Amino acid sequence: MSFGIYATGFAIVIGGLIYAAYLMHMPAHWIAVGAIVLLGLGILKAVKATRQKDPVG
Repeated sequence: MSFGIYATGFAIVIGGLIYAAYLMHMPAHWIAVGAIVLLGLGILKAVKATRQKDPVG
């Protein structure tokens, strides 16, 4: 799985959660905090999922 596909999928999930929080009338600053945290987690997960193993040698 490539990093771009994983990151795009996670961005779509974050967008959906942001929209849901907006519809629930959450304060904008909490929506921004949640989006930043989820973005960081998404990058960490994408790198971990797509990282190549180091060759032994």
